[in-house]
Amino acid sequence: MSGALWTVEAMAAAMRAERHGALPSGIAGLSIDTRTIKAGAAFFAIQGDVRDGHDFVQAALQAGAGLAVVAKNKRSDFGADAPLIAVDDVLEGLRDLARAARSRSAAKFIGVTGSVGKTGTKEALRLALTPEGETHASAASYNNHWGVPLSLARCPASASFAVLEMGMNHAGEISPLTKLVRPHVAIVTTVEPVHLEFFGTLSKIADAKAEIFEGIEPGGAAVINRDNSQFSRLQKAAKAANVSRIVSFGEHAKAEARLIKYALQADSSTVQARILGTDVTYKLGAPGRHLVMNSLSVLAAVALTGADLALAALALANLAPATGRGARATLNLPGGTALLIDESYNANPASMRAAMALLGQAPVGPRGRRIAVLGDMLELGAKGSELHRGLSEAVAANAVDLVFCSGPLMHSLWNALPSERRGGYAETSAALEAEVLGAVRAGDAVMVKGSLGSKMGPIVKSLIRQYSSNSAVAAPAQG
Repeated sequence: MSGALWTVEAMAAAMRAERHGALPSGIAGLSIDTRTIKAGAAFFAIQGDVRDGHDFVQAALQAGAGLAVVAKNKRSDFGADAPLIAVDDVLEGLRDLARAARSRSAAKFIGVTGSVGKTGTKEALRLALTPEGETHASAASYNNHWGVPLSLARCPASASFAVLEMGMNHAGEISPLTKLVRPHVAIVTTVEPVHLEFFGTLSKIADAKAEIFEGIEPGGAAVINRDNSQFSRLQKAAKAANVSRIVSFGEHAKAEARLIKYALQADSSTVQARILGTDVTYKLGAPGRHLVMNSLSVLAAVALTGADLALAALALANLAPATGRGARATLNLPGGTALLIDESYNANPASMRAAMALLGQAPVGPRGRRIAVLGDMLELGAKGSELHRGLSEAVAANAVDLVFCSGPLMHSLWNALPSERRGGYAETSAALEAEVLGAVRAGDAVMVKGSLGSKMGPIVKSLIRQYSSNSAVAAPAQG
């Protein structure tokens, strides 16, 4: 099969698998989702928390999959002529294929973790490295125990660079992922009170993020946020892991990737920085101080891989925020338009403050208002109410005129707001939706944000549907 991602022979050998039925010579891709599977791909029947992928093998084959990878003890569930590769355990088989992908690759690998900004940094790296050579990166936010091996196994042998995102919500989750990826450069964007419910302290979150250093290749580098309160702890962990080079980024005078000055525009940012001894001035195609800071880590990683720094900096002008992570749309209303900022993908205290700052710099019309529509930030543990209440400072600092709150935790913020800033409150996003739709008027800038479980995305979709936008939500290019 010309241009195959894997030959079936190599794939079966890597997974120590049995072959059954009329198999193709090669496969074009890998999938665990029948809804998005492409013709000629291999479908991995992974056992999930809720569903068993074996229940979808027939659908995958009918959708055009070239073969399915199944567990040996499930082989008898399918016809004798079904094109199958059978393994002892499907997820472990995927990990074996990922190890084989890493072993055959001559690419420079970059691993990215952090409490906030993983996906945006990963996408910025994809953008920055592509002018230099073929760049493979994780799809979407595939950063967990199945997402990382799937992303790694998808890496073409021809890639010059590979960027893998790694996430966690418990200690010990990143360690096996980084040992699988074996990055040449590992970035920790920042450490913030995210998943605090499972860790209790910021230092324990830092320790969990520091696990990424355990897999760094000999001679590799760690890139760490020097402005973060956990810098020293992360630096110590990197040294303990025998990382050859530790590079810091930020505004700190001793940062090797140092921000000198920046200017935020409504839909972009301009940056002047010194990256590992080289002065660079560049434009980011998306606004936000948090993106400016993360771009320093991106360019540091580019320089550490030996790629062209000037080409990478130039490419960042094309950076665009992704759906749910700052993507923008125009709402058509009686008398004019309003701006919608979609930050609905997820939320924590750090990203909420960053989103509020984005709203604060957003342009409004003559009678327009800055409106925040906020859902609960989850997994914050005992400090949940306090951290929600504390958002009132960001509301005031960024001149947000009206706040709509959804969820029991957001009631703490609602109570802390002065009456003139209270737009509306409801226990659920569904109950809040009609009030938000009725409040928006021409000239407004509206930002919607909340944790995934708070279900703020439907409010974004309803606003766009109700005031059908002529300018589409920006395509992923992600925070």
